Amino acid sequence: MPKKCFVTGASGFLGSNLVHELLGRGHEVKGFVRENSDLRGLEASDCQLVTGSLANTEALKAGLSGCDWVFHVAASYRLWLPDYAPMYEANVEGTRNLITVASAAGCEKVLYTSTVGCIGLPTRKNGFAPTDENSPLVERQLTNHYKRSKWQAELMARQMADEGHPVVIVNPSTPIGPRDAKPTPTGKMIVDFLNRQMPAYLDTGLNWVHVRDVALGHILAAEKGRIGERYILGNQEGNLTMLEALQVLAEITGLSAPRMRVPYSVAWAAAVVNEGIAKLTKRPPKAPLGGVRMAKYKMWFDPSKAVRELGMPQTPVRTAFADAVDWFCENGYARISEIKRPWTSVSRRSMPLW
Repeated sequence: MPKKCFVTGASGFLGSNLVHELLGRGHEVKGFVRENSDLRGLEASDCQLVTGSLANTEALKAGLSGCDWVFHVAASYRLWLPDYAPMYEANVEGTRNLITVASAAGCEKVLYTSTVGCIGLPTRKNGFAPTDENSPLVERQLTNHYKRSKWQAELMARQMADEGHPVVIVNPSTPIGPRDAKPTPTGKMIVDFLNRQMPAYLDTGLNWVHVRDVALGHILAAEKGRIGERYILGNQEGNLTMLEALQVLAEITGLSAPRMRVPYSVAWAAAVVNEGIAKLTKRPPKAPLGGVRMAKYKMWFDPSKAVRELGMPQTPVRTAFADAVDWFCENGYARISEIKRPWTSVSRRSMPLW
């Protein structure tokens, strides 16, 4: 049965993909966006836009009226800010406000989009084995203010679920694919690779997943997710080192992967200098210290629970990279003439550019 849905952060990378997937399944969608948001990701969609902020209770009440499912995708995601107070206000208090209003409005499910940054990470002690939803998070792994704010928000969401609010938590890993207009930090990495602006890499690891699978994971969690549970939305074959990810990009584009690995100590020192300059100029550093600290860990995860309980799809990681490269090339982010595109024969579902 079609549902009336409310999506915060609807104009963003994940939010816009979620909106298109919901509409494609016959649901009605209200997209909650801030003023002056970049709406390119919502082009060619029959999405009703509601403008406001998570602090504006009246705007939320008006937007949530009559909605069945709420997808709270919006978040302040920055690895550096001159003042982090607004990030905590948006990510923590904004989440509390939304869940409270949605529950009072009688919404059936509130899907809170957390992050795998709130899941305990693999360590050398366990051989970097991927971790799951039960892995405890240790404080030293909260390497930046973004992760700390999201951890506080997730703890609050769990508590509110215990108190009777209809909250289900999803923890996406590293989505890639179409509509990454900003682009995200990982999308920027792909763009830099395509434009040959990535001379070296850090020895880290991520769980890569197609953004479409993450969007579908949200919908499946609304349909089947258990109140108070958390689900890692990732790919079972997506745990790659950065070098392995770059080698996949090299294989599908014909470009060379960087061979030089930057020692962690060098990257850390460069980030300290960059942040020192940023404090003086008030401009974001090219290499935020929070990002370098995060790269110290292998962010590898086991999404078996979401696959088993929700039926989350598992698009091959190579296809996810190919779709991301296709979109960046076709939307002017990369010099297309320099890139071979042998993956265009790969069988995958066609999706609109926007």
